Amino acid sequence: MPGTANTAPRATRVAVVGCGAWGKNHVRTHAGLGTLAAVVDPDPAVAQAHADTYGVASATFDEVLADPTIDAVVVAAPAADHARLAEAALGAGKHTFVEKPLALKVQDAERVVAAAHAADRVLMVGHLLQYHPAFLALSDLVASGELGDLRYLYSNRLNLGQFRQEENALWSFAPHDLSMILSLVGEEPSDVWATGAVFLSSEVADVTTTHLTFASGPRAHVFVSWLHPFKEQRLVVVGSEAMAVFDDRNEWDDKLVVFRHSVDWTDGRPKPIRAESEPVALQVSEPLRDECQHFLDCIASGATPRTDGAEGLRVLRVLARAQEALESSSSFAPPSGGLV
Repeated sequence: MPGTANTAPRATRVAVVGCGAWGKNHVRTHAGLGTLAAVVDPDPAVAQAHADTYGVASATFDEVLADPTIDAVVVAAPAADHARLAEAALGAGKHTFVEKPLALKVQDAERVVAAAHAADRVLMVGHLLQYHPAFLALSDLVASGELGDLRYLYSNRLNLGQFRQEENALWSFAPHDLSMILSLVGEEPSDVWATGAVFLSSEVADVTTTHLTFASGPRAHVFVSWLHPFKEQRLVVVGSEAMAVFDDRNEWDDKLVVFRHSVDWTDGRPKPIRAESEPVALQVSEPLRDECQHFLDCIASGATPRTDGAEGLRVLRVLARAQEALESSSSFAPPSGGLV
């Protein structure tokens, strides 16, 4: 009607801080969602290149914090900077998405979570696989009881590279797996034990295995390495009634498969009864886009993100316990020579 004011809500405006190997994917995704307002990077040339590509501003972090038209910040900087940048963004009244891990120290993460509460702003942690259609379907299988009581879970996240020196393979690879396992079990582990080995850079573990025991009964382990001959991303869940495998390297038709194997006891001896695999039908989508959209939806509605600050803090507490166990393990020692 003539004279009627336009009351349509303004689209959320997001600044991405860090345009590196993973941050550039956030830049691309938010540009596709129509929410990208600015990019920030320590290298001005990198920031300007992305700004030119997507027609947005290249800014400094301080400029983003001072800009009242920017509603939210995505922190995709090196892990050592996550807590500092997130706390500053929340202090400036920005909704904040932080790539994993939320911080490198539990006390720093606790400060970030407290800052989110104080500012009454959305804090979300980038545990990407929680938004993968295969994991969401797996969560439904567990919640419905179709797998029975959880017995054992294990995850392998293996590749050749990307080698890091500011964080070890545990902190680089395992947050995704720990996030999934804690979500499926629904509790934090009562016991955490880890072992690992250094082969490349002094004191930076290239290979780690973390073992978890849960008070309700399940056990789990997470094996991560960036010194592996091929890429593997697999989560196996063993229940009393069935087993499920989420293999992200497979095509969509086989990313999530259920096995209804059973055990027959004959003369006091267990015998496996094998069943055919049953692929689970999935709705194909891009997990990162779904994750970013979830962040935007939570900003709009005030809902709590699936991977909020409390969830990120739970994962961090397990990581910290694993790191402490890793450092006390007799098998963890700097290299005496080269890789081979």
